[in-house]
Amino acid sequence: MDDDAPDQAFAELRSKPLGGWGVAQIAAGTGLAVYAMWVGILQPGFRKVPLKLQVPYIPASKAQVDNVMTLLRGRKGGLVDLGSGDGRIVLEAHQQGFSPAVGYELNPWLVRLARFHAWRAGHQKNVSYRREDLWKVDLRGCKNITVFLAPNVLFRLKFRFQKLQAELPDDALVVAGRFPFPDWTPCRTEGRGVDTAWAYSMQSQRQHTLKKNEVLPISELRRKEEKRKDF
Repeated sequence: MDDDAPDQAFAELRSKPLGGWGVAQIAAGTGLAVYAMWVGILQPGFRKVPLKLQVPYIPASKAQVDNVMTLLRGRKGGLVDLGSGDGRIVLEAHQQGFSPAVGYELNPWLVRLARFHAWRAGHQKNVSYRREDLWKVDLRGCKNITVFLAPNVLFRLKFRFQKLQAELPDDALVVAGRFPFPDWTPCRTEGRGVDTAWAYSMQSQRQHTLKKNEVLPISELRRKEEKRKDF
């Protein structure tokens, strides 16, 4: 075999589309066999992930990615993807001018897959994928946040949204794909059905929360007054 044969093989790998068999071959040859097995049975292994943090991985469709990027159109600066999965949102964000583009993912196999996709696209030096608990990441100063949620974990994540309100600046925009944030009011939406994406302005969300908190004491006083009348 010629010395440049490996380089030719890698060049072909970058240029050719991957089918299901191609993914399996790459997985076997790059240490991603566990990931390929996980895809085959549709359940994450997550042996290194705490049980309470396990989230089923569902790849974002092209339509979902496009809708998220549409809501972010015209914005600049860095982007953080919480629960970045195979990294496609981060990669697309970089290609549309967001820098730095960083993904946080707790599943080590998905982090490796994301890095492989970035290498295959030739952008491995331009994006970053980190294996960290997304809800422990310091988000202060972040202005563009994307999150894809699964319906069976919404109730677990609901109280975590307070972290976003506490740390993100007023001019930050949070975009949720596939499912909306509970109790949050979006400023814009894009797409329909499972491809819908929701954009949330942090400034508007804080104002909404303040108004809600101002109403609660009045309601409580009225409830007590009505109770006294019953006697």
